[in-house]
Amino acid sequence: MASWALCAGLLALALAGETDRRVTEFNYVIGTQTFGVKYQFTRDTSLVETARAILEMGSNVLKISMEKDYRKQYPDLPADPKIRSLADLARLEPSYRTVLGMPFSHILLWTYPFDAGWWADGLSDDEREKTYRQHYDLTAYLLRTFNGSGKTFYLGHWEGDWHLHPGYDPSKDPSDVMIRGMAEWLNARQKAIEDARRDVPHRNVAVYGYTEVNLVQKAMKGGKTLTNDVLPLTSVDFVSYSSYDSLTNDPATVGDRLKAALQHIENRLPPKRGIEGKRVFIGEYGFPKQYHTPENQEKLSRAVCRAALEWGCRFALYWEMYCNEKIEGVHRGFWLIDDRGEKQPVYHMHARYYREARARVAAFLRENGRLPTEGEFRAIGAELLR
Repeated sequence: MASWALCAGLLALALAGETDRRVTEFNYVIGTQTFGVKYQFTRDTSLVETARAILEMGSNVLKISMEKDYRKQYPDLPADPKIRSLADLARLEPSYRTVLGMPFSHILLWTYPFDAGWWADGLSDDEREKTYRQHYDLTAYLLRTFNGSGKTFYLGHWEGDWHLHPGYDPSKDPSDVMIRGMAEWLNARQKAIEDARRDVPHRNVAVYGYTEVNLVQKAMKGGKTLTNDVLPLTSVDFVSYSSYDSLTNDPATVGDRLKAALQHIENRLPPKRGIEGKRVFIGEYGFPKQYHTPENQEKLSRAVCRAALEWGCRFALYWEMYCNEKIEGVHRGFWLIDDRGEKQPVYHMHARYYREARARVAAFLRENGRLPTEGEFRAIGAELLR
């Protein structure tokens, strides 16, 4: 009898552990990111400190940058001449190794391959090969290193319409050469990811590719943009929307404007087998203290997150954990934690949402013997944000 009781107890513990892991790894959609860190409160590196702050808030989503000049975003990291590729950065740089190994289930990466040239004058064969090779090697490294971990990685880039528009001027339309060059660049990245997924044995880990658009209001008026002119030529898995051109200062109207923009992008995204649900998400939104009270930051952010859940976004990511911008020596206030270490109302909104959403998902699992579907969770999440 004792042996049966022991076995039953061990089985119960194992099932509880599996249940906890499923709830922990679930995609709760809303999150934040860390770039251009300009203040700190611990002895950790800026990348590690901000990643830990995101974890402590309750999020299982991380978004960071990987590029040759990685110290531009995380200036206290040491330079290392041995790091010559994206895979080297993931494998050799201690802070990157640390944060990639933290218990984040969803990790988004801006990936710019080292010394691979640029596509604005057309993508050369050499540029295509270097872009492909570094994304293939990084994908293979992630699949092998995190095999069985439950992690999902998304390899993308910063606001692509600014890459496409000369001088960051939306009135200047991109040339046909630039449009073709960018499409070929995105397709080289995507092919590398798909080839590595095919070649590397793996389970319970995934890597996807994405592009990021940011001039969607121009696109909705028929303008020449990444959304209208490049996206239909690509095979990307997902599209991120850096959504500032659709944000309003009214919580009552911001949701409808965002949903219309998201749907415009989705309508121009070529179909893709093997991915269920909507494939457009909000990669950036934010309301700086420069223009908004802390209370209004929270109200507007809650409205954005609710709209993202209702529409069907995979993510809605606030810019950002610590502010990265100053004007005349004063932080603009794109933050969840300010430069004095004070957690803002929008931080507490995120933390409260994670606690309540996890509790609701755990209860759903207990009652139904399964996790909620994407649609079922969207309803749960949107309700919590009301």
